[in-house]
Amino acid sequence: MRNTGIEYGSDERKPVVLPELAELLPPLAEEQLEALENDLLANGCYSPIIVNEELAIVDGHNRQRLCEQHGIPYRMVVFAFEDMLEAKQWALDTQKGRRNLDKWELGKIALKLKPDVEARAQANMSAGGGDQKSEDAKSGCRNSDNPISERVDTRQELADTVGLTRDTMSRIMKIDEHAPDVVKEALDKKELSVNQGYNITKQVQELPAEEREEAAAMAVEIEKAKKELREKDTELERRTKTAKLFSKAFEVSIQLKVTEENVRIWTECARMVPGEIEETAGEARELSGRFALIAENLDTLAKGAAR
Repeated sequence: MRNTGIEYGSDERKPVVLPELAELLPPLAEEQLEALENDLLANGCYSPIIVNEELAIVDGHNRQRLCEQHGIPYRMVVFAFEDMLEAKQWALDTQKGRRNLDKWELGKIALKLKPDVEARAQANMSAGGGDQKSEDAKSGCRNSDNPISERVDTRQELADTVGLTRDTMSRIMKIDEHAPDVVKEALDKKELSVNQGYNITKQVQELPAEEREEAAAMAVEIEKAKKELREKDTELERRTKTAKLFSKAFEVSIQLKVTEENVRIWTECARMVPGEIEETAGEARELSGRFALIAENLDTLAKGAAR
């Protein structure tokens, strides 16, 4: 991949939208798209649209579409890519830092790249005279009946492409091939983890086909219920910890008898130097501000309870 240094304005050339590039990544959430639109309307399109040498958009599909919709001019910078796989890989690497993609989303992107990964592997083998490590090649048979996916570690290639482990990629491929729709839908909604989806898929795979969907749906609901309980436990733990901190703060502060003599004893026993005394005084003022906020909130609660 290299920047050719060639640039076009939207008034000079029009880019090409290829579905395989435009649909590589999951769509932006509604609030993300709205934020992008507002930014473009307020500030214009200050980031260029990246296109390949055929002017197919590699990065910036949403920006380009919104710019066209609102008549906002934009720039296109031409990058040269070795092949479509390199272009997709570059787009993914560029966007991963901007989006919070989970393992399932990354795995689905990897599955879209599978034909490109296998095509490149096939081309590399052809250029090198075949797979010299295979038994067919050693025996002089160049045209193996084994598909490319069996002669190349496709799972590892795909895992490396999106930054997953081989084991996670294997589980995602298993889910994609065998999981009932209800499991995939729950993964899309982030209601299940990849491991949970994989385990449910394994559990129902041996069942008769007519029973799998219902059994999977029940398993998904059980996992969702467990998640809800865990979240409630976490929230209860957070609330309990907060309450204990406030109670402890009041309990300790009430015990303090603040006099000049007691403060002097504290600084002497703590062996504070002048700089530390000044710093601690600042911390004390900050604490007094926090207690003042507590008082304000307590007053508000008292007034609300009195109504």
